[in-house]
Amino acid sequence: MLKELTIHAAYAIAKERYAQLGIDTEAVLEQLKNFHLSMHCWQADDVTGFEPAQNALSGGIQSTGNYPGKARNIDELRQDILKAKSLIPGTHRLNLHEIYGEFNGKFVDRNECTIDLFRGWIQWAAEHNTKLDFNSTSFSHPKSGNLTLANPNEEIRQFWIEHTRRCRAIANEIGEAQQDPCCINIWIHDGSKDFTVNRLLYRSLLKDSLDKILETKYRWEKPSVESKLFGIGLETMTVGSNDFYTAYASRNNLMITLDTGHFHPTESVADKVSSMLLFVPELMLHVSRPVRWDSDHVTLMDDPTLELFQEIVRADALNRVHYGLDYFDGSINRIGAYVIGSRAAQRCMTRALLEPVQTVRDYELKDKGFQKLAYIEEEKSLPWSAVYDEFCVRENVPVGLDIIPEIEQYERDVTALRG
Repeated sequence: MLKELTIHAAYAIAKERYAQLGIDTEAVLEQLKNFHLSMHCWQADDVTGFEPAQNALSGGIQSTGNYPGKARNIDELRQDILKAKSLIPGTHRLNLHEIYGEFNGKFVDRNECTIDLFRGWIQWAAEHNTKLDFNSTSFSHPKSGNLTLANPNEEIRQFWIEHTRRCRAIANEIGEAQQDPCCINIWIHDGSKDFTVNRLLYRSLLKDSLDKILETKYRWEKPSVESKLFGIGLETMTVGSNDFYTAYASRNNLMITLDTGHFHPTESVADKVSSMLLFVPELMLHVSRPVRWDSDHVTLMDDPTLELFQEIVRADALNRVHYGLDYFDGSINRIGAYVIGSRAAQRCMTRALLEPVQTVRDYELKDKGFQKLAYIEEEKSLPWSAVYDEFCVRENVPVGLDIIPEIEQYERDVTALRG
């Protein structure tokens, strides 16, 4: 009780400080309640999935580390996700890959997937006040190779076209069941390790594949396309580059996914927001933390992530962006990774919402540069963390370092016993 009173007292001071800048912290707390992360199911099991014949992780991605206790089946995965959700304030979605269906030991190839594999997920999600998003899965399969939707082998290309079509249909049925559109992300790893002279061929095949996949219009799903700079073993050329998908999404009025790990290390993903939103209807974020490459480290409250969320707020784009997480760190406690990354994203959004945007806009338009910088610098030292702590208390989740004993206890009682 004493700690809670201290948090409320700190918030009262923060509320007054921000009011002096014209910021209503109560309104910000309401906005945070409507900030729904799409948590990624694959953090809990290192992108293994539940197909009966599990293949080694491929497609230019890696999950590093071997921390004990990863989820071995759907029940354990769901248990871990619920534990993580209980430590993250707010109400959040769950993002599924196709390989996380309920196969029940039965082999169902990727081009034969149906909604039946996900009816259990729909029921589970409804029981736990969770909306679902979806992804096609082109990696870790005997027919993946280096090329899927861009493969000159017509049989293989048609296999992946059918898979992705079916994934869209599954997403639409999920969306209808939950009465909320299901975002489906289309990402493929297609590329070349070494020098290639057939870039135009591969990209024309990818364009044709996407045209066929997106022919059907659905009411309850929102498709998005995702670019990448390169993958491990595919370093020289990626078919689905940022240029390709920017042009394709713009021409087809399609949502585009910005994965913070899929660009050059010196590139600003935040700077892309305002440009993209002039030409595409919505954006999907996949927020991770690249360290030299797309290593999918746990999201932290670092400068690139903060700048990304600030730019969304500054662009008045809160209702045009979907917020997904995408990292898979097997080197640390996986529930801890969920909680740290999710709360870091929320902290970034808290700070972004607390910025006196209109004031600094006005100063900039009046060419009052020093005043603008003064406000921006002042904001950095204001007690934003007291606002986030208040949010945690109101949502009845642990504040600050109180998450540590909760996660350690869960490890002792649950994940450490998995062997």
